[in-house]
Amino acid sequence: MSDLVGDLIDILRIDGDRWRALATGLDRDLLARKPAPGEWSALQCLGHAVDTEAFVFTARIRAIRDSRPELPSYDPDVQATPITDSTDPTALAERMISERRDSLALLATIADEDLDRTSRHLELGLVTMRELLNEWAAHDMMHIVQAERAVMQPFIPSSGPWRFYFADHDVDAPAKPGS
Repeated sequence: MSDLVGDLIDILRIDGDRWRALATGLDRDLLARKPAPGEWSALQCLGHAVDTEAFVFTARIRAIRDSRPELPSYDPDVQATPITDSTDPTALAERMISERRDSLALLATIADEDLDRTSRHLELGLVTMRELLNEWAAHDMMHIVQAERAVMQPFIPSSGPWRFYFADHDVDAPAKPGS
């Protein structure tokens, strides 16, 4: 198994646990709170992670592995799992963990020679398995960070003189002292 596949397996395993910890350890209202208009809440990030786990990454790995000429498309604005007032974060996280188990099993079957296999992405052109796996790692971590950033928002404004330390994450960041 390549270092890339091994590293991705490690990242996805840890991130699955992080999603579960967020969903089961935090108040639903905090998870559902959008950090700013037009931005996703932690719960919406989790929903997107479940969708891409189930319908994007594993489907695309199989397409490349099976030498299909084109990757399946995905439009999150159309194909997203709806997040409503009745969406249960714990159930969503458990769905994620179940999908993640299947993903990890699939990844364990990827051989070094599969990494240079290609398929065509409708918007991006020819992509390799290696590029897809790197994108998956970055995508998964990005949405974890996005979810955690959303959860941070109600606490940052009340952090007093420390607030400027959070400027990179503060959706309503004031100017730094002395600026």
